[in-house]
Amino acid sequence: MPRDKVISKPQKTEAVDAPATSATSATSAISAVRRERGSGVFDTLREMAISYELRPGERVSEIDLAERLGVSRTPVREALTRLVTDGFLVPATRGYMRRPLDIQETLDQYEARVAVERECLRLALQRGTDEEIAEALDFLEASRGVPANTPVRTLVELDEAFHMRLAAMARNGELLRMLASLNERIRFIRWIDMENVGRDSTQHEHQMILDALRVRDAAAADAHLAEHIGLRREQIVQAITQGLARIYLGESASAAESDA
Repeated sequence: MPRDKVISKPQKTEAVDAPATSATSATSAISAVRRERGSGVFDTLREMAISYELRPGERVSEIDLAERLGVSRTPVREALTRLVTDGFLVPATRGYMRRPLDIQETLDQYEARVAVERECLRLALQRGTDEEIAEALDFLEASRGVPANTPVRTLVELDEAFHMRLAAMARNGELLRMLASLNERIRFIRWIDMENVGRDSTQHEHQMILDALRVRDAAAADAHLAEHIGLRREQIVQAITQGLARIYLGESASAAESDA
């Protein structure tokens, strides 16, 4: 008798998993795009906050900002939440508000900066290498070649880079992050202060700090640093007054200051 045919079950292949793998890849790609877009939105809004393009006390609407930036409300909402955490915005009844320019708060921030940088310098005296100090001296020398008509924002960037180099010698990541955060929150006032003080004075004070650091003179280094970065209350009042005029009167205020 003829034997019954044996029908074997079809074997499963790896191909059935392909759609899931493709879906996972697509999801990862979409997530990456969203993260990049969200990062870009945050960077833009942070710069608007730092420069007070979002004016002191101004209410901030995620709907208006989303329309202005041409993005959905989600990355704007996430960015605004981060800006609250970073100290640029405060929650308001409807949305958020740009934190006002406050004299005492600015004084507090400068005092915090002095405390953080002094501790960084103390550790740098112990941990910084001769090579790192030489590199900072080279950076300072190179920055002296910057033209006199360089925009003040660039001058402040160079100044922050110098101080971050000193802080990096402390080899303490938390102190470095604290200093970076403080720099962002006082940057607008530092733009005004740089115009008042001038680049030459700043460069000379940087040189004195590095000379003391190079010979490991802790007392001299600390004294030079404290004198260099501290602002008195009347200086902060003056900077805020100038800053508010710049925010609300724009270029006409700058021209009036230059003619005075």
